[in-house]
Amino acid sequence: MAAMTVPLVTVGEYLHSSYDPDVDYVDGALEDRNVGEFDHAWIQRAIFLAFAKHEARLGYLVLQELRVQISATRYRVPDTCLLRAEQLPDRIVEQPPLLCIEVLSPEDRFSRVRTKCQDYLTMGVPEVWIFDPESRTAYTLKGDTMTEHRTGLLRLESLGLEIEMTEIFGILEDR
Repeated sequence: MAAMTVPLVTVGEYLHSSYDPDVDYVDGALEDRNVGEFDHAWIQRAIFLAFAKHEARLGYLVLQELRVQISATRYRVPDTCLLRAEQLPDRIVEQPPLLCIEVLSPEDRFSRVRTKCQDYLTMGVPEVWIFDPESRTAYTLKGDTMTEHRTGLLRLESLGLEIEMTEIFGILEDR
């Protein structure tokens, strides 16, 4: 059986096109993002609310589904990211965010999400978090280290910020 070819798209075509939902651009190929399911949306909402209440005090912005330029041929769209308040992009984030966050959907393969997170780390993002609504687990990635969290606090050392796991996953229990 012949291998299926994926039509390549130029960076310019990607940057001047709209996709609903937005897609990642990886070396000429468009990669779908799994979004749109209830638990994914609820967790993403909880994350946004947990971080938004500290924005002014700590000098950052929490944004959702914003294109981040990893390299000349890679653009990723994290579910949520934190930018320094003075880091506002014209259109696309070109400097490493303080934090990138991914929320797993049932269709996601962990290895694919991990590859995406490695791109953020390679770009210079100091820390990446992954939330799994199904298992109520969070993973923090720093360099080559991945730590699993099922309870307690998640700490973003660069801002001195702590987020309680129940603040994120409790939203699923309350509905």
